[in-house]
Amino acid sequence: MLDYFLLKKTGFGIEIHVFNSSSACDCLLSAILLLIILIYTFNAANVSAGDIASLIYLWNPWAIVTCVGSCTSPIENLMVVIMIYGACSRLAPLAAFGYVMATHLSLYPAILIVPVILLLGYGPDAPPTKVFLVKSSSDSKSGMSEYDKRSSLKVQRFSWMTVLHFIFWLFIWSCYVLLLSSMILKKVGGLSEMFEKTYGFILTVKDLSPNIGVLWYFFAEVFDFFRTFFLIVFNMNILFMVLPLAIRLKHRPCFLAFVYTAIVAMLKSYPSAGDSALYLGLLGLFANELAEMQFTFLLFFGYIGVSLLSPVMHNLWIWRGTGNANFYFATGLAYTCLQTVLVVESVGSMIKHDRKLRLLVTS
Repeated sequence: MLDYFLLKKTGFGIEIHVFNSSSACDCLLSAILLLIILIYTFNAANVSAGDIASLIYLWNPWAIVTCVGSCTSPIENLMVVIMIYGACSRLAPLAAFGYVMATHLSLYPAILIVPVILLLGYGPDAPPTKVFLVKSSSDSKSGMSEYDKRSSLKVQRFSWMTVLHFIFWLFIWSCYVLLLSSMILKKVGGLSEMFEKTYGFILTVKDLSPNIGVLWYFFAEVFDFFRTFFLIVFNMNILFMVLPLAIRLKHRPCFLAFVYTAIVAMLKSYPSAGDSALYLGLLGLFANELAEMQFTFLLFFGYIGVSLLSPVMHNLWIWRGTGNANFYFATGLAYTCLQTVLVVESVGSMIKHDRKLRLLVTS
């Protein structure tokens, strides 16, 4: 199956006679995403989710648009997927490399340190701890052997050595990347100039060019006196969601990574279509758990409507001059609302699924 997708993507690049860096990274990202799917489905005994996830990513129009536009989103997504794959397979050096490169290219993947540590410590997604406790207590009453009891309790044990190994490689890769950056940028300002032009540019939202998000419109209308206050509010808004979601979804680190990625795509300063292509691909991993999710019809056609209307409104406003900023901002606002509904409904459906699982075990 892995060879099939690699040959398919390679054949697509040969047919269009253009095999640039973005399409190459997207091809490699698809292959690594498929490996994550295989690991997840092997642990969860879930066969159909892998096919759905691979199809969602490979045939996602936004993923195709990012390749056609030759933007750097596939490279950023590749680093994120490498990080998740390394954490799922408990390859600490690979996970650390993906994390360092992802945070080097963009600031927001830094919050993925929480699901990465949970994946390295506990492994891929598993039922809640209460389910294991109830199962072990019921098995002890039914006369389970001591060896089986010890093996069932191993599921709950956190592997600190793997996490420490990850932290060690995280330090090594960080020093290596910073050293190379300082050598390359020595004549143009050094690391301080790099941080100011990258992380500082992201946090201060200096460029108010229209994009698919909503922050450009908000900061174009807000008074300069309140700009610093709202910068702090919007930047801290992402951090406020990290701890509560980690506490509630610590037994499902892969799903937690999907939720964090969707929140980042919704609240980041300069979102792009490639951000949605990434979290929608990860969403396919949980097709069975989220089978009873509500508002799927609204979300599906809402995404299609936004994808069609957004370039039309942008063309009417920027190029033809027959519209105004509110036309394009309305599509960005609708896009943000759709992402909010997707995150809320997916988290609620996963919690309901775990609750039903616990009821099945207790019964």
